[in-house]
Amino acid sequence: MAAFYPQFSPQFAELLTRLRGQKIAIVGHARPDGDCIGSQAALARVLRAQGHEVVCLNPDAVPRRLEFLVKGLLFLRPAAFGTDDHAAIFVDCADHDRAGELLRARFPSPVGNIDHHLSGAAFAQHNFIDPASAATAEILGGMLLDTGLPIDAATAQGLYVGILTDTGQFRYNTTSRRSFLLAAELIARGANPTEAGYELYERETAGRLRLLQRFLTSLRFECGGRICIGVLPDGVFAETGALPEDTEGLVDYPRSIDTVDIGVLIEERAGGIKASLRAKDPAYRLDLVAAQFNGGGHACAAGLNVKDVRIVTFYPRLVAALTAQLQGVDARR
Repeated sequence: MAAFYPQFSPQFAELLTRLRGQKIAIVGHARPDGDCIGSQAALARVLRAQGHEVVCLNPDAVPRRLEFLVKGLLFLRPAAFGTDDHAAIFVDCADHDRAGELLRARFPSPVGNIDHHLSGAAFAQHNFIDPASAATAEILGGMLLDTGLPIDAATAQGLYVGILTDTGQFRYNTTSRRSFLLAAELIARGANPTEAGYELYERETAGRLRLLQRFLTSLRFECGGRICIGVLPDGVFAETGALPEDTEGLVDYPRSIDTVDIGVLIEERAGGIKASLRAKDPAYRLDLVAAQFNGGGHACAAGLNVKDVRIVTFYPRLVAALTAQLQGVDARR
């Protein structure tokens, strides 16, 4: 079989050789998703098998739905991490800031950076960035297979979950032949699609369903129905009994409406705004819209965080930016 990532794999093998004997910190991003946790868990298991002492770090806790991937591994938040000398590898972070201020300051010069975002920045000594890949786990899994490193069942499961979630269960436009080939290789090595499907999509809580109900009743249409926006106000988690991680996937509801081109989720919390943007057509380049608010991401999936702003003032600014993006694409067509 041809190499999955011939442009990266020799450098990746060189990095692993260079790291022998060192303690490793595998750093992910805030509000970690399946690709982030799956990639961290897989890389941690591979490095631990090579004799490394490994810790995984995230600004936020491992989501409930993803806890099955991290059994036997050390996942910490920054405040619980000591001062021991670790070499850092960042995964699924479009830029250095995605890991949060504490982890960026703790690791100002990471040795590695594995990422697939269109807005991905080369902030490490060794950067493995491919926006054409559907997931960070796709890049990592391909490089592990290319270099002949052993992949056990638990490692394969983490990589499989990363690919499964970031392809939207193999539905998004970034899904490629390579995605399926890698998924098949991972299943051959022990990945369990049945377990992944159950843990990810069949463990709803009452709080999550109440949150979904609130979100759906908030939906508003803009730009002649081409944009649909749902809002979660500050305090909604306490009111519904949901957790912040329960917002995962909510933005897909407005995006899935037949007449809608762009779906949006806006969360208001602690005096700031977090927004998730989803489009059906990569021509709409949502990463560029998010960049106007210091965010980033992919052409069809992007996010942003804005401090010291309320929904009442942010909402029209975002609608204006999205409308201008739609109109610009229409004009070019």
